[in-house]
Amino acid sequence: MKFGLAFASSIAQEHEDSLEVCRRADAAGFESLWGGEHVIMPTSIESPYPYTPDGKIPAEPETPIPDPLIWLAFAAAAAPGLRLGTCILIVPQRNPLILAKELATLDRLSGGRVELGLGVGWMKEEFDALGVPWARRGARNDEYVEAMRALWAGPHAEFHGDFVDFAPATCSPRPIQKRIPVLVGGDSEAAISRAVRMADGYFPGEGDIDRLTGLIERLRVASEKAGRDPAEIEVNAMFGAQMADPVAGVEQLRDAGVGRVMVPAFFFAGPDGLDRLSAFGDDVIATAD
Repeated sequence: MKFGLAFASSIAQEHEDSLEVCRRADAAGFESLWGGEHVIMPTSIESPYPYTPDGKIPAEPETPIPDPLIWLAFAAAAAPGLRLGTCILIVPQRNPLILAKELATLDRLSGGRVELGLGVGWMKEEFDALGVPWARRGARNDEYVEAMRALWAGPHAEFHGDFVDFAPATCSPRPIQKRIPVLVGGDSEAAISRAVRMADGYFPGEGDIDRLTGLIERLRVASEKAGRDPAEIEVNAMFGAQMADPVAGVEQLRDAGVGRVMVPAFFFAGPDGLDRLSAFGDDVIATAD
């Protein structure tokens, strides 16, 4: 079982505390570090957050959310043994040619450790502020990924689609990894379908084990229907209620078919948080194998 420290940047925004989080995570046995994304937090949000019963995002306007790619570039040097991922990068909000360059650069600098966890977004107000169309954002996301993969595949790439259109061009450097792994986030049928079509991993937001098991089963069925081996799509699952009995929680997720446990860094916020992170490594990660 692999362990990722999800939203690691949420508890470390300054130089020293970011260094310490990276060092502690590495020493504790985490396999990867992950940064989340929101460019802005609108003062008024009517869009329903999909992962809470009341539809409210569990964050205040002043909650720090560092840019994940810049934070991960820092982490690449601070924790040279850990993989680096986004959970979740809102791909439709970004220019795909610039994003292709950023991800390739990070992959080169890190020695081939990048994973792209992506989502199509849930907050219309953020899209509006950025001047990005809300409609067809799923189709936009999928085309952006195709365009980036074309640029990463070799020189003189060209792409002609509804949202991206460029004549032969070269984006260099290209990633060390022949294929930067893509993880699709989300619990909807569209997310499951997207994971089957294009992803190396699936990252549902659901923490309830019964509902999570249902999503994993739906992923299996959809994969087989599409002629794809479900084992090709690694399931990443959020560690939520399992923190009440983390050792049993790891076994529960393993039995459900989860390949990577994503432990939210929020659990390790506060004055003694990093000590609790280290203890989690000793008490849970060290016993998981």
